[in-house]
Amino acid sequence: MKTSGSILLADDEDKVVRLLGQALRDDGHEVVGTTCPREAKTLLGQRPFDLFVVDNVMPGISGLDLVRELADTCGDGPRPQVLFMTGHPSVETAVEAMRLGAFDYLRKPFEVEHLLAAAKRALAVRPPGEAAQSTGETLSSAVPVPELHGMVGRSAAMRCVMEQVRLGAHSGSTVLVTGETGTGKELVARAIHLHSGRRNRALIKVNCAAIPDNLLESELFGHTRGAFTGALSSKRGRFSLADGGSIFLDEIGTLSMSLQPKILRVIQEREFEPLGSERTERVDVRLIAATNRDLGRMVADGRFLEDLYYRLNVIPLRLPPLRERTEDIPALVEHFIRKHRDRARRPIEGIDDAAMKVLMRHPWPGNVRELENTIERAVVMATGSRIGLPSVSISSLPSGEGPTLPSMSLRNNVEWVERETVRRALAAVHGVKKDAAELVGISQRALSYYLSKHHLE
Repeated sequence: MKTSGSILLADDEDKVVRLLGQALRDDGHEVVGTTCPREAKTLLGQRPFDLFVVDNVMPGISGLDLVRELADTCGDGPRPQVLFMTGHPSVETAVEAMRLGAFDYLRKPFEVEHLLAAAKRALAVRPPGEAAQSTGETLSSAVPVPELHGMVGRSAAMRCVMEQVRLGAHSGSTVLVTGETGTGKELVARAIHLHSGRRNRALIKVNCAAIPDNLLESELFGHTRGAFTGALSSKRGRFSLADGGSIFLDEIGTLSMSLQPKILRVIQEREFEPLGSERTERVDVRLIAATNRDLGRMVADGRFLEDLYYRLNVIPLRLPPLRERTEDIPALVEHFIRKHRDRARRPIEGIDDAAMKVLMRHPWPGNVRELENTIERAVVMATGSRIGLPSVSISSLPSGEGPTLPSMSLRNNVEWVERETVRRALAAVHGVKKDAAELVGISQRALSYYLSKHHLE
C-alpha cells in the first residue's frame, strides 16, 4: 500500500505553501510547491504527481477550474488524486469538488495533522483509471475507505453526501433526506446529529409510518391525563424529549393532512400544545426528516402542504441507491464482514473473488440494507475462513416470485426446485454459466444438463 509519494501543493499564500510543504516533507513525501495556479497547471503537464493539494480561491484560475482541466493538462499520463482546500466552504463547492473526483475537501483553518492523514488516505487508494485492487484480499490488507459514523464509501456520490453532512451539521436548519428504502437515511440523520453542536443531547427517532395516525399526534406532542380513552396518565411527547437535541422523523411523507400543519408550526414557531392541554410548550429542537416518496409531486397533487415542504427542504440531501455506486460494494462488504464476524464470533478473514463477482452484479433493490443482510447470513453460513459462493445467498426476489410449490407431488417439486435454482442462479450472475455453476455448487457439465432438461437455454 502506497503511503508516501510526489505531491504538488498549490496555494496563493506563500506562508501556507511553506508551512504545509515542510510538514508533508517531514512526513516522507516529495513536495513541489507553488503560489501561482498557472505554474501549477504547467507542472501538471510536465510530470506526473501522485497527489495534487490545491486551494480553491486563487487569482486567475480557481482550484475547481484546475481540476476540471486535469484530463487535458495531464494528457495520456496518470491523473493525481486531489485534495481541495478552501477558506470559504459551501455545500455547492464541496459537491462540485467531489463530482470532479476530489478525494477529500479540507476546510481552512485545519490542523496540519488532518492534511497529513488525508494525504496518506489518498495515496493509499489507486489513482483514477488504474485497475481496482483484487477483491480476494484479506480484510487486514484493504486500503482505507472514507467512513462517517457508519456511512461507508469512496465513490464520488458518497463523498459528496459525507461532505454535505459535515457542512450541514453545523447549521440549525432543517434537513430533508431522500432516497429509496434501505439506502441508509437513518445513518445520515445520526451522522448529522453527532457532527452538530447538539451531539451531547438526545437524538429522538420516530418512524411516522409505523405509528397509527390516530396515535401519532400524542406520540409526537404528548398528552394529558384523560385527553382520550385510555390516557390514564400524562405523557411527554417526542418533541419534548428532544428539547435541546435533534428529532428524526422518518417516512414523513406518510403524515396526514391534519397533522402536517402542526409539524409546520413546530418548525416555524418552535411551540406546540400537548393533546388535551391548553398550555403551550416551547422547544429548541433540530428537525431531520426523511422519505422515500416524491414530496414535490405530493405537493402538486394536494397531498402535502407546500409550506411544510419548503420548510423541510432547507438542506436537501439525496442518498443514491446502491446500484448507482457499485464501486462502494467491496468497501461495504468489508465493513459488514467486520461488523458481523465480531458479533457472531466467526473467524472470517475475507471473501472470494467469485462471491464478490456475484455481489457486484446484483441490482440490490433493497440497497445497503439488503447487502448487509446478505453478508450477515454469509458470515454465519461460511464453513471456512473466507466467504465463498456457496455461502452467498441473495434472497431478494421480484414481486410474485416467492417459493410456492407447484403441487404435493415429490417428483414435481424436486423438478421445480431444480429449475428455479438454476434460473435464479443465472439471473444473479447475468447469464454467465461458469459463475452460475459455482454459485449453485455444481460442475459446468451438470449445469448444462439441467439447462437442457428444463429448457432454460
